[in-house]
Amino acid sequence: MPVEKWSDSVLLVHLADDPQFTDDLEDLEEALAAGESNAVLDFAPVQGINSSNLARLLKLRKQQVQRNKQLIVCNIASNVHHTFLVTGLDNVFEISENVATALATLQMTRH
Repeated sequence: MPVEKWSDSVLLVHLADDPQFTDDLEDLEEALAAGESNAVLDFAPVQGINSSNLARLLKLRKQQVQRNKQLIVCNIASNVHHTFLVTGLDNVFEISENVATALATLQMTRH
């Protein structure tokens, strides 16, 4: 299962490229609905992203904001990062260089 409980308040998700990407996001939605956790999405293997997955990410982010929790994306490939830039989502999502930096950010903010 790609959703890993990293700590009591942090879920770490190692996303796979499509078509598993969609399933990974569904698993994360279920896990976040069950508790109050921050989430780190590791995009390392993701080579592309479609509009329905962007919409699902935006929905997850909105739910996290409503819960006063964070959603950090990291390890974004250049072509996926380009999609974030073109759509303006680089200003919407908190983006981190790698998993370690994302986890350290959550530890420093302690939501």
